[in-house]
Amino acid sequence: MKTSLSRRLYSALLLPLRPDLKIDESGLRNLIRQHLKNPIFKERGGLVANPEAGEIYYLTRAEKQRVLEIVLEETNGLVPVIAGTFGWTTSDTVDGAKDAKQMGAQGLFVSPPAGSMDVSSAWDPLKYPEVWLDQILEQDRATDLPIFVHPVVTPSQPWGIGLPLQAALRYCREVPNIVGWKTTYAYPGHRILSRAFRQSLPDVALLCSSAQFFHEYLATGCIDGTITGSWNYGMEPMLAHMAAWERNDANAARALWDSGLAELQEYIYAEPGRLHVRYKVASWLRGWIDSPVMRPPMPAPRLEEIQTIAARLAACGIEVRSGAEVNAVATSRA
Repeated sequence: MKTSLSRRLYSALLLPLRPDLKIDESGLRNLIRQHLKNPIFKERGGLVANPEAGEIYYLTRAEKQRVLEIVLEETNGLVPVIAGTFGWTTSDTVDGAKDAKQMGAQGLFVSPPAGSMDVSSAWDPLKYPEVWLDQILEQDRATDLPIFVHPVVTPSQPWGIGLPLQAALRYCREVPNIVGWKTTYAYPGHRILSRAFRQSLPDVALLCSSAQFFHEYLATGCIDGTITGSWNYGMEPMLAHMAAWERNDANAARALWDSGLAELQEYIYAEPGRLHVRYKVASWLRGWIDSPVMRPPMPAPRLEEIQTIAARLAACGIEVRSGAEVNAVATSRA
């Protein structure tokens, strides 16, 4: 059976950079090819161009267009491509959405507004849902494309950093083109949200992000696909773990999870303020990108992060760069 557009294993593509912090175009092409080498991912996966993990907040419109162009060229229709549309103003996001449609992306990946505290740290999404909803509606009217939502907001209980349920339901009902909801939630909030979506919005796919919870998500069936940066470094053990649950082999799934995958994901996700740094370090350590450098103000990795991630990747059976390479970069960035 052909996998639908929304119920796929989307990878939030990292963005390789050169030492001068310009886009490493050949490195990006290689990263895409590494994803597509895996036949299971090639069959069931998809790519997100210009996600948060791809440093969209620090890219110009021209750079975002170039990234999307490269992703579309390299995939050549082999897997779906959805495109991030973040911009600092609503007109910027609409321009990004129009670019995505014109260039051939199959869907939009929309992120919350940022900037003033009024629409970032101090925004109450339950009382004032229009702050982001209006922006999504503008993109929807401009493109009429499937929409995938990245609902990261100020933390609250029990949702963690996910958009509270009441607002999430409203957004999906007012924008029928929303087909995928990235779940960035604390685990209790994820359970509540997934039940509500199953009951009220069965056509909206739950696309899980936080890979440290994948064991529980797969065990309980509250996962329809993914949008996560973890595919950039953990593809093989993650797919094996997923396959065990899909064939209802709980013993095999537990063995895979407990053999190092759980500890790897728990470390990567332990501190939200280090998540994207650690994504990039892990992808570099396994050789999928040539450098873990990020554009400031994104911070450099620390010595203990590089060494810890190297050890945990190796424990999962993933070959990592030599100790000399690790120590050279770690020492220069300590």
